[in-house]
Amino acid sequence: SSRDGELQLFALTCGWLTGPTAGFLAGEPGRLRVPVPCFLVDHPRGLVLFDSGLHPDTQHDPATRLGAAARVFTVEFHPGEEVAARLAALGVDAARIALLVNSHLHFDHTGGNAGIPNARLVIQRREWEAGQDPDLARRNFYDPKDYATGHDVLAVDGEHDLFGDGRVVCLPTYGHTPGHQSLRVRLASGPVVLAADACYLRRTLDDLRLPATAHDPAAMLAVLHRLRALRAAGTRIVYGHDAADWATVPQAPAALT
Repeated sequence: SSRDGELQLFALTCGWLTGPTAGFLAGEPGRLRVPVPCFLVDHPRGLVLFDSGLHPDTQHDPATRLGAAARVFTVEFHPGEEVAARLAALGVDAARIALLVNSHLHFDHTGGNAGIPNARLVIQRREWEAGQDPDLARRNFYDPKDYATGHDVLAVDGEHDLFGDGRVVCLPTYGHTPGHQSLRVRLASGPVVLAADACYLRRTLDDLRLPATAHDPAAMLAVLHRLRALRAAGTRIVYGHDAADWATVPQAPAALT
């Protein structure tokens, strides 16, 4: 765990997906190859994982695991790239993760949940409730087998400070899904917001360009304005699925500074 009250943030690449560019930027032709990011926060009071990536079964049989999504996305995901293995490569036992924060319930953010067995799952209440409603789950492309994993669930409403010290805070960023959340981490160098799917790409923020589908486009656009204001004030935004930006993010075992 972190020394001397320091906090450390590690970026983990847990596979790649290639899908229609319009799924990320409405109206854009072609296909886009994007990383599947997960993040480890080593806080003096416990280990936090933000998102868990794809389920390991996706490595050898994406069609069975992902169903319809496997017809939309090409998956590149190899043994050793699943989140539990990425953690092990850092010397972290997945069983030691205290808090698992899911940005939302999509397959590339919750597929690794089962591999983080002892964590308490922290999720926005409205997201969790949508995932329990068969109709809403279907409409939002959720698959309960990703998240119906028996975790102790802490359902939160709005901003939630994980350790009460302002250093790791869930930020409600509803719109992509009913209860999407991002994570703000205060590093010594300043605040970082792990946007997840509230903001797929730098272009999403630069051009205020929404994807072709969103649960609530107006809410998603309002979130982009908030993220723009944070960025203008000096917060670093780590975009959810931007390959070019991801290439500038130090990868574990290096920490973000």
